[in-house]
Amino acid sequence: MKLSLADEKNALRKRALAARDALSMEGRIESSVALVSIAAANIEIEPGQIVAGYHPIRSELDPRPLMAELATLGARLCLPVVMGETSMEFRDLVRGAPMVASGFGTIGPDDDAQVVDPDHILLPLSAFDRQGNRLGYGAGFYDRAIAALEGRGMKTRLWGLSFAVQEADNVPRGEHDRVLHGIATETEWIPVSP
Repeated sequence: MKLSLADEKNALRKRALAARDALSMEGRIESSVALVSIAAANIEIEPGQIVAGYHPIRSELDPRPLMAELATLGARLCLPVVMGETSMEFRDLVRGAPMVASGFGTIGPDDDAQVVDPDHILLPLSAFDRQGNRLGYGAGFYDRAIAALEGRGMKTRLWGLSFAVQEADNVPRGEHDRVLHGIATETEWIPVSP
């Protein structure tokens, strides 16, 4: 019996997250630092462009060292904040500004922060493949937020950040799933052809 798309995704997500969870804390920290030079050398940021990062949860790769490096290259940073049951917005990240719980155990700028449209999004992954397909946690927040950006005429670049152990041969893709422009792991840069 053939699995449904949702069942395929759930089975892959479970395997990939188990592999990620098995990494030691020290290994995750070292990998997050090692990824900085790989990603920064391949993600082309123009000064003033807005880059959406994320605050790591669970055993996710920590994007904050990369975000700091991109800021030194002239990027303006923002973080996602979950709004209600289905939507997410991106808020300007300013040093010293108040941070609040922003859904799924993460934090982001409070309601006083400016809402912005990012030129680039650093995406956390449950799993990925070399064709640029990404598997998140299954709630679809990023997919809907990216669709809203596209609806406003944005051509936001999507960069996956992941540990190498989360790579899959093939990530099943639904019609709403967006393909990444490139993926950085602690060991390599994986370019994705459009």
